[in-house]
Amino acid sequence: MYTGIVQRVVDIIAVDKKTGLNTFKIAFDNGLLNNLTIGASVAVDGVCLTVTTIENNQVSFDAMQETLNKTTLGTLKAGDKVNVERSAKQGDEIGGHLLSGHVEGTAKIVRITESENNYVIDFSCPAAWMKYILPKGFIAINGASLTIVNTEITGGFSVHLIPETLRATTFGQKKLGDTVNIEIECQTKVIVTTVERYLQEHH
Repeated sequence: MYTGIVQRVVDIIAVDKKTGLNTFKIAFDNGLLNNLTIGASVAVDGVCLTVTTIENNQVSFDAMQETLNKTTLGTLKAGDKVNVERSAKQGDEIGGHLLSGHVEGTAKIVRITESENNYVIDFSCPAAWMKYILPKGFIAINGASLTIVNTEITGGFSVHLIPETLRATTFGQKKLGDTVNIEIECQTKVIVTTVERYLQEHH
């Protein structure tokens, strides 16, 4: 599990592409490496991945074809920067909201509005998701826990980013047309699905 509070922005050192499997080598600093072991779970741009090797400060992860198809990981290359969060420990403060690292799919940036101390990003996403995306609700975008501000955009939603979020994540480097990983808040999904099922059964 993760908290949605991005701990570092780190560099992809290399991507080894094999049939149906990409291996990512990522540079970690000493803070991220502390007590990290092979088999540990780490969120990379919001996707839960397992540590396969640790060589000095370079940590490797494998992503299978299903993950590459469903997320932005298939487009990553050496030199790209990603958001990283180590898995939460029992008793850690939950600064964002609980995440599993199981990405629903990707959304596209359709507008960026920048003004003094304000940074708004509009995303387009599959229509089927919108019943789970509610104003003032939580959503995880590239592993960052964010509050949904507006859902009145045609076919999508918007979030507002404070300067600290722009500093601590890759969002400040994103451009129009870029895609991001989306994890829908689990409790909202369960509630909406349960209500839908109940209404279907009682009609």
